[in-house]
Amino acid sequence: MAMQPAIIFATRNAHKLQEVRAILAREIPGLQPELIGSAAHLDLPEPVEDGVTFEENALIKAHQIADTLGIPAFADDSGLCVKVLGGAPGIFSARWCGHHGDDPANLELLLNQLADINPEHRQACFACVAALVVPGASDRVERGEVHGTLRCERSGNSGFGYDPIFQPEGYSITFAQMQPEQKNEISHRRRAFMALAPAIAQLLA
Repeated sequence: MAMQPAIIFATRNAHKLQEVRAILAREIPGLQPELIGSAAHLDLPEPVEDGVTFEENALIKAHQIADTLGIPAFADDSGLCVKVLGGAPGIFSARWCGHHGDDPANLELLLNQLADINPEHRQACFACVAALVVPGASDRVERGEVHGTLRCERSGNSGFGYDPIFQPEGYSITFAQMQPEQKNEISHRRRAFMALAPAIAQLLA
């Protein structure tokens, strides 16, 4: 008999589910990945992410499941924050070009916007917020960040989104030039879920 999930990760993305299960498995000894389900097979509409911060949008996604189905749920929201742009694209990272999910167009627009910005002013960070919602308990929110600078040209063929121009502090290569395992070791998502892991472990104990 298949194991029933004890908690739901509010994502319909199978790759993200696998990545987060792997992160939590490293932080929670003996974790059975099947205990963490996803929203992919739930009969729920896509949540309306109308928050103005990563925290608000992560909580919106987690609350939709926890409030509707009465079961614990967690979610994340993430994006690229560029200092000279006042933190933008931020929550609009996935639709910076005007429509959702067009990575090449988003990246091209950002490169054009920063074309006249000197290297010493191209600081940025990737941010991820992970939120845990348990019916009858207080919400838990954790944030992870990785800081770096933005290249003037693309480098590397791995990763996605803005990875080809993001060079993390302490490295001479971009996220897109790293092996997935190397990137995941320092990623903003891993840092957020490392911080949230103790609360999830306590819930699953």
